[in-house]
Formats: sequence, C-alpha cells, structure tokens
Amino acid sequence: MESFSLRCFGVGDGIASVDRNHSSYLYTLGDVSLLVDCGEPISRSFKRSGLSCDLIDHILISHMHADHFGGFFMLLQGLWLEQRKKDLVVHLPAQSVEPLRQMLRAAFLFDELLPFRLILSPWSSGAPVSLQNARVTPFPTTHLQGLRKSFQTKYPGDYVAYCFLLESGRWRIGHSADLGSPQDLEPLLSKPLDLLVCEVAHFKREELFAYLQGRDIKRILFTHVARYYWEQLEETRRLAAQFLPSASFSFPQDLEVIEL
Repeated sequence: MESFSLRCFGVGDGIASVDRNHSSYLYTLGDVSLLVDCGEPISRSFKRSGLSCDLIDHILISHMHADHFGGFFMLLQGLWLEQRKKDLVVHLPAQSVEPLRQMLRAAFLFDELLPFRLILSPWSSGAPVSLQNARVTPFPTTHLQGLRKSFQTKYPGDYVAYCFLLESGRWRIGHSADLGSPQDLEPLLSKPLDLLVCEVAHFKREELFAYLQGRDIKRILFTHVARYYWEQLEETRRLAAQFLPSASFSFPQDLEVIEL
C-alpha cells in the first residue's frame, strides 16, 4: 500500500501569532513530497524537522497572500546554503511568475548561484498536473474576489487563488487553502475524499460545518482557524460535533504529523 503522511508546519490564520505558524503543509504521497504554501517561518520549521533539504519535490502556491507565501525566499535561501541538488519545481498563479523572477533577482538569488535548477510553473485552472506518482488539480476559489472588485481598475490582475485536489494511488485528498465561501469546495467533493484539509477563517464556522454535513469524507482536518474561533476552540469543536456527529475530524497543531 502506498504510504501517506501530512506534516503541518503551520496551521495559523493570517494574523501574526505567538502560538501558530502560518500556512505550510508537507504532503508525502509514496515517493513524492509536495509542500503546499510557504507561510513563515517555514525555513526554521523545516530545519527543525531534520528532514533532508532534497526531500521537497514540488512547492504548490495557492495564492500570493503573505501568510501563504511570506517564507518562500528564506526557504529558498536555506536550500541554497544547505546545498540542495535536486531540481525544485514551484507551481504558482500565472501572473505571479514574472514578478517572482524579478524578486529573486532583487534578492540576489540568481539562477547561477543555486546548486539546483529552480523551475517556475504557472497553474492552469482545472488542469491536472502530473507530479511523479501523484496528480494535482488546482481549482479557483473566490477568496480574492472582494479585492478584485475594489482594486481591479487601479491594479489590474487575475486575483486568483486555488484549492487543490491531490490524487495518488488509492488516496484522494482535498486541500482548501483560502476560500471565499464553503461552496468553493464543490469541485473537491464531487467524489469521496480520504482527507479534507479545510480552513475556518473566512466565513462563519457554522456555515462550513453545515455545508459539510452528509459529505463522503473519511477524515477532516480543520486548519487556518480564525483567531477568534481558535481562542474558543472547545466551543468550535462542540459546534463541529453538533453539525458533523458521525465525522472523524480534528484541529491539528503546528508540527503535528498526520498519517492515514
């Protein structure tokens, strides 16, 4: 049976916190390791884990908010100084590719300095990407549509954010990243899931729990929990149990490792 593990490097929301890191999750599906988002302090957390700097095969960036991307440059610098050798592919929103290349040059992280090949690959909404023995499909969410409405004229752009369907062997996993509403999860829930990793920050918790009622999901991890809900975690758990009485769910902590 193909092995699976999820290491939660950061389960916090977008508010600076003394007790939770920002969004970063390492999925290991058989022989492939996928880092979903790079919230800080991923470089320190990854170093602390004792894992090899050559372990990560691909980095999947859901969107460019700092709590999902703010640790990327230090992670890359760490991989350089640790002398990573293996190619590293970073998948990210298409309009972010060229600005990121410019920022890498501004940060003196030149291709010629890196002992590995860095490949920046744009997402295409709904198009599966084969990553060794795994397949990842990005689906757009409405997370950034409020910003689009307010700023599109002054700052034109695609304002795209993604959730992900990860598939490998027997595993089918949904990862929400940031949503605009629970309904953004619909493409992930069209078939049964072995695991759903879902945020609880950008809508009422009861709205999400009610939306997930009756869904065919073997296990749910509620992450990116809004500060107010995290400070009332026992009440949040009680509400989840009330709406999802037969579901297997938990609220993981930073550095927790999940196995299926």
